[in-house]
Amino acid sequence: MSSSAPRFKLLVVGDAGVGKTAFINRHRTGEFEKRYIATQGVEVNPLPFNTSVGQIVFNVWDTAGQERFSGLGEGYAIGSHAAIIFCDLTNSITFKSYGRLYQEVRKTCPNIPIVFVGNKVDCKDRRVTPNQMSNWLQQRRTMYPEEPFQYYDISAKSNYNFEKPYLYLARKLVGNPDLAFVEAPAVRPPEVSMVGGRVATTARATPSVSSTPPTDGHAKAVRQALARAAIQRAQRELQLALNELQRLEDE
Repeated sequence: MSSSAPRFKLLVVGDAGVGKTAFINRHRTGEFEKRYIATQGVEVNPLPFNTSVGQIVFNVWDTAGQERFSGLGEGYAIGSHAAIIFCDLTNSITFKSYGRLYQEVRKTCPNIPIVFVGNKVDCKDRRVTPNQMSNWLQQRRTMYPEEPFQYYDISAKSNYNFEKPYLYLARKLVGNPDLAFVEAPAVRPPEVSMVGGRVATTARATPSVSSTPPTDGHAKAVRQALARAAIQRAQRELQLALNELQRLEDE
């Protein structure tokens, strides 16, 4: 991992047990943890990705599902460049938390890109139907037309779509819609295989990836994107400080 690679703080939130840590570990170690071990507080994991514009690093903040963004929890989100909001497709209660989690992230980080994911799409006992998810996303896009509400079905167990949330956010943060990952993450074989979003009995072929080397111009674009993100973060923090100062003066 290059010490000079641009780093982006990525907030990962969702109710307890939705598979946040398992999803992160698929990238970090290549393994899938079958046992559920609750995250305590917050864990920070640097995840490097080699892209067509050079290496970037997501510093992934994996928050405990029991935490709310009040008090200390809100402090976790400050300075984030992007966020992933999780639900468990086999648990409709976690789906109902989507709206609350979105509002809590937006309260602290009003301008960052957010991607929604529904984990455990490989499971047969799916409780959140595709129509339910589609209707919820369309309703929110109508309520918040400036927000794309990008969504992916994923499976940490099967590797299905497991790279797409990171790729979507990387393109947004760097400002390059053509950015691509040039090396496949070193993951172990999936526990189950998926074809067309359904569990299959044969493994999917690993998609080929480009080996285009990064150029100086591309690396410069990444640094510029990181600088813009830092400016936006500083502006937000300044506005929060000014609001607090005004509140104190009005007391």
